Amino acid sequence: MSDQVRFDTLSTADGYRIGVITLDAPKSLNALSLGMIDALQARLDAWAADEAIVAVWLEGAGDKAFCAGGDVIALYRAIVEGRTNADPEAVAHRNDESFVARYFSHEYRLDHAIHGYPKPVIAWGDGIVMGGGIGLMAGASHRVVTPRAQLAMPEITIGLYPDVGASWFLNRMPGRSGLFLGLTGARLNASDALFVGLADRLIDESRREAVIDGLLRADWREPASAVGQVLREHASASRTLAPNGEVAPRLDAIAALTDADDDATLIRRVIAAASDGDPWIARAAKNLAAGSPLSARLILRQLSRCRRLSLSEVLREELGLSLACAARGDLAEGVRALLIDKDKTPAWRHRHGEVPETDIAACFISPWDRDRHPLRDLVDRPAEEEPAHATG
Repeated sequence: MSDQVRFDTLSTADGYRIGVITLDAPKSLNALSLGMIDALQARLDAWAADEAIVAVWLEGAGDKAFCAGGDVIALYRAIVEGRTNADPEAVAHRNDESFVARYFSHEYRLDHAIHGYPKPVIAWGDGIVMGGGIGLMAGASHRVVTPRAQLAMPEITIGLYPDVGASWFLNRMPGRSGLFLGLTGARLNASDALFVGLADRLIDESRREAVIDGLLRADWREPASAVGQVLREHASASRTLAPNGEVAPRLDAIAALTDADDDATLIRRVIAAASDGDPWIARAAKNLAAGSPLSARLILRQLSRCRRLSLSEVLREELGLSLACAARGDLAEGVRALLIDKDKTPAWRHRHGEVPETDIAACFISPWDRDRHPLRDLVDRPAEEEPAHATG
């Protein structure tokens, strides 16, 4: 078990308990280590079977972040030490998995478990919510953002791509906003999170204790209704604190920028917007220009391949692609430049417009056949049983 995640329970007025999970690594903005992931999975499994537990509250320690992503520094160390095992022939003849494979497969299994969790999960998205943090939050039945929340999937800046199920939820955002956000890593505020479907309620951070108190006093004979009533009350009182959204007013501009006949042209068109008079668009375009050219092509290819796949199918696809980014992509170099040496000048393998199709295609060769895939047992909950996200 990890000492970077805390578990507790709170007693309700009618004799039940609410499980409380606190990601407790504030110095790293609560980035998810493998130990944290495994501890979360074990406790969620136990609480799912405990009839006394009626709901789960998930938050991050400190006032800066819910969760800023995964432990990419640990991944970097594993990659430079050769612990990737992403070669199909090597994996076929080994029963053990590399650290990189274990990290991503355990993380994706946890994300899938939250999406199908049989009890309400309230994710309190205060502060920074990025990458793996969005993976945790996206599947919660009740996703709360505070007015100071900042969300993003900025994986292109480190030579990865939006994973943790993003290949599924980006494809379900309004218009082409998901494609643009995944490609550029553009930052979202709380109103944007509501608009694109990553959050259900906006509640001021000062109301956290009152929200928890309301949950403890609620009637838990109908758990989803109990949570919904409490959150609705506090969201209504916080409505005037919502920031002006950035995405909704720009849907037409995003559609125009991403309307291209091929991926190379689309990328070139978005990068050209770095000189756009709209600062939000320009900042997003600069992110893409500075990001990994290989990742840019992988993002577009992955979103296209996953457009009609289920969540479990998407996570299986993502696992293979994540290993490829570690073994033959730009992940190690991106982490080195941005987080290890901090020189901010990654030496990407390619330049924009010069990524060979063979290099792209090679990243989509899975190291596992169907019967050996680490996530082969994932099955999505039928649509009629999916926990309904709150609206408005």
